Amino acid sequence: MALFRDSESTTPSHLPPMQTNTTPHEVETIVGPSVKVEGDFNSQGNVLIQGIVSGNVSTEKYLQVEEGAKIMASIRADSAKISGEVKGNIRAKNTLELTPTARVVGDIEAKTLIVSPGAILHGKCAMLGTVEASDTKKSGKRKFDGDTEFTMPRSLIDEEVSA
Repeated sequence: MALFRDSESTTPSHLPPMQTNTTPHEVETIVGPSVKVEGDFNSQGNVLIQGIVSGNVSTEKYLQVEEGAKIMASIRADSAKISGEVKGNIRAKNTLELTPTARVVGDIEAKTLIVSPGAILHGKCAMLGTVEASDTKKSGKRKFDGDTEFTMPRSLIDEEVSA
């Protein structure tokens, strides 16, 4: 029976892994499974949600919504991993991952979208960060090889939520 932890393992066993480049000790805010937050939630650091949030969630870094957690409002994050339930729009500047237990009702925007088999998404998807998308946002219209001109939507997510 070992009484000391192996020196290579610095991750506490009671916290789930976040992202490949984020370790649990870098989590700035944890909303525990017995916590219910009402109102807008803003953070500059990594956020782990295990409970219920009724209000907009915004972070400059990584957001993880665990299985059993619920968010009833819009989400904005640099990157996010959703394993719980979200009823609202999601905008991830980089990567958005929906795990097999994810349940999302709302529109999503992300640079990279990963949807695992079993995840449920009821809403529209838009990809961010492509050259075509940035050209289209400037003019609202894009011409292809033919003479046909197509109008593209500006955004799926209401920009008023960003406040």
